[in-house]
Amino acid sequence: MPALLLPLLAGAADIEAGRRKAEVCVACHGPAGNATLPGVPSLAAQPAMYVFFQLIQFREKRRNDAQMSPFAANLNDRDMQDIAAYFSAQQPTAPPFVADPAKAAAGKIVLDAHHCGSCHLPGLTGQNHIPRLAGQHYDYLLKQLLGFKNGSRPDIDGTMSMAAQPLTEQDIEHLAHYIAGLK
Repeated sequence: MPALLLPLLAGAADIEAGRRKAEVCVACHGPAGNATLPGVPSLAAQPAMYVFFQLIQFREKRRNDAQMSPFAANLNDRDMQDIAAYFSAQQPTAPPFVADPAKAAAGKIVLDAHHCGSCHLPGLTGQNHIPRLAGQHYDYLLKQLLGFKNGSRPDIDGTMSMAAQPLTEQDIEHLAHYIAGLK
């Protein structure tokens, strides 16, 4: 699908239809997309384009997950647009994570040194096909960053895989503390 069509498609998405289609998602991703399970991402306030592209990745088996892949396999493009629009319209709630202040401070230094805010935006709220990171679960952030570094977590264009390469495991731990602690 050409990227130029995405804004047109997003405008055609039906948030109420997305809410109905996303009812099955609540079991893992939580009410209104605010996950309560530590290893599961919150989808509330994620950019619609990001959610749409991730669902495509799961459907097309470019990303594999025991729960997501079978679910996404049955979605058509319209379903994914509606679900993405629904989650994008929801308000995020902060997980009950208390960051270690020293690790979070070190994480902010790593974040600034690697210019994470240039793609994810300064508040780490995401944009277009780039996810909102602020307030995601610590365990989820840690797993994803380590996955980008070791190659077990594919991304659409390789940007995150390249960005994670210079990070040490300690950098990743500190980043996860900082980002998960953002409210």
